[in-house]
Amino acid sequence: MKLGLGIDTGGTYTDAVLMDLETGAIIEKSKSLTTHSDLVVGITKSIEGLSEAYFKEIKFTSVSTTLATNTTLEGKGYPCGLILVGYSISGDLPVSDVLEIRGGHDADGNELDDPMKDLEVLQEFIESTQNSVASYAVSSFFSVRNPEHEFLIKEKIAEMTDLPIVCGHELSRALGVYERTLTAVLNAQLIPVTNQFVRSVLSVMEDKNIDSDLMIMKCDGSLVNIEEALLRPVESIFSGPAASLVGASHLTGDKTCVTIDVGGTSTDISMIIDGIPNISDTGATVGGWKTMVRAIQMNTSALGGDSHVWACQGLQVGPRRVIPLSLAAVEYPGLVDKMKTMDLPSERVLDQVIQGTAFFSKLPVSSRLSDISLSPYEQKVLDAVSDVHETPSTVYEISNRLGDHPLMFTKVLDSLVLKRCVSQIGFTPTDALHVLDKYVKWDTEAARLGAKILADYLTLSPEEFSRRVQLSVSEKMATDLISFFAPYLKPEDVSNLVLKSPFAKFKITTPVILIGAPVRAYSEDFGNLLDAEVILPDFYDVGNAVGALVGDVIFRTNVLIRPKSLGSLTYIAFDETGRREYESDEEAVSKSEDKIRELIYAHMEKYGLHASSVKIEIKREDIQAGFSTEHPLEIKLFGIGVGTPRKIDSDSQKRPELTASAESLNL
Repeated sequence: MKLGLGIDTGGTYTDAVLMDLETGAIIEKSKSLTTHSDLVVGITKSIEGLSEAYFKEIKFTSVSTTLATNTTLEGKGYPCGLILVGYSISGDLPVSDVLEIRGGHDADGNELDDPMKDLEVLQEFIESTQNSVASYAVSSFFSVRNPEHEFLIKEKIAEMTDLPIVCGHELSRALGVYERTLTAVLNAQLIPVTNQFVRSVLSVMEDKNIDSDLMIMKCDGSLVNIEEALLRPVESIFSGPAASLVGASHLTGDKTCVTIDVGGTSTDISMIIDGIPNISDTGATVGGWKTMVRAIQMNTSALGGDSHVWACQGLQVGPRRVIPLSLAAVEYPGLVDKMKTMDLPSERVLDQVIQGTAFFSKLPVSSRLSDISLSPYEQKVLDAVSDVHETPSTVYEISNRLGDHPLMFTKVLDSLVLKRCVSQIGFTPTDALHVLDKYVKWDTEAARLGAKILADYLTLSPEEFSRRVQLSVSEKMATDLISFFAPYLKPEDVSNLVLKSPFAKFKITTPVILIGAPVRAYSEDFGNLLDAEVILPDFYDVGNAVGALVGDVIFRTNVLIRPKSLGSLTYIAFDETGRREYESDEEAVSKSEDKIRELIYAHMEKYGLHASSVKIEIKREDIQAGFSTEHPLEIKLFGIGVGTPRKIDSDSQKRPELTASAESLNL
């Protein structure tokens, strides 16, 4: 038996699954809490939850990780140096060491200036920065039309230093020099982080005697080998939602479906069509940075199992994430006793921070955002919060230590939470499910105490309050799904349709797959709100880890073809390797299609995939001049190759049949 090991590090859990590579059946699963300060700790515990006897049968390992997302969100990427060729940047960038040199190209790929004129300046820049940065990013003006100068500068830098070098055109072929430069910078900053992570995972595998290939899932739902993942770590941003989508399709056998993934922090909705994840037309945005990373089309809302449930002029859910009371009570045994005896705030002062169920604890320094500075009063408030190993503090305990009324420091305390200096504990949907006995993992007594405190503010019983929380999550799942399919509808109209129209339901014709640890508790209410086939597959609670394992190798590339000048019959083709001139548009198209196949096959060969086992689709779009159909003004060729990296038999190349159509690929 040949097994595959799939691992997913989510916001709350790190999951691991073992799958029979021949049948696709899940053999075993394991869950452990994600350790945000060191993801490898959670991965190790998750693997240790599997039967060690199976480890020698593992031939393929794949990981879906939040590492790139967390690092970018928290500003913890390593410093890099940036070389701009032929232009100056106008927008903000998360980099301080920047050099501008001559060079670059125009929109037709013609050279504007020779960058070698500034070779001496480049050498001085590298010499002065190579001990203070961990990598370099190179971005040249119109490198998507001609990457020659990026290749040249990369080559020259490589002669001066052994540090990693990233080129903008390697990450995106789209126009937009600022976004492309930003993507290159973020990627460069992530390379050392990813290198450390991969080394740690390989070390865990070696320690557990797991001898297999290691791959990582990208945010477009495809898999990459370690070599490519180390060069392009930014492409693993948001790989979790992509893994859940691919996993849902595998678990149900539905090649076309929509997936709702309810995690600890968020609920993510995405769609797969004919076995290929639907890709967004715009790049992924993370931490406020708009990148050119191609990611799955996704609707994300700040609602998850760890969303803060609080009372203030009624029931409020989210958007902030907190540690569930039921989980905190396991980590801090004194918490339940404190909840039984502590003073409670009056209803008139309630807000997100001042709650009868709110507790605060210092976070380790390693968890904090980089480059943060605290004001003297922020530091004073931080000093008044319980240390990480002590029973967490209430707002009133902090107030007594400071000698200040809570209303004087709650905004400061709130900022300390946002800066990752302090963690907040509170009531969550997970706690509500503990009260209702729908999902029980930790301390039910703490959850019941929290429910009673909040329910008393609303004159409800703990069970009634918890039931309202459960129903509100199901309703939000339903309204988010409708908004995913009908983004043109106003949110209030969607809400009215779901909640106030007993004789009308929104019909969804594609299967809706629920993924995530708590989704069984919401499936019945959710299904009653819509006219849809709602499926709760086996192993729904580890769907992301399954997806990390069953993803395909997907390679996308494109070629732009234009006349050399207006009215010219000579055409120029721009691809990711450079520009080429042809005597006619027919020759340009034919040669460019050959180039697309060449690039796809070269990529697949790195995974041991033969040409016969790779499915290729090429889509063509023409722009004509007026009514003329003879010679297009512009031709775009979009190519995609799909192959499966999981070798079932080392002596043969067995592959599942791929039936995706060009129309379904959303290129």
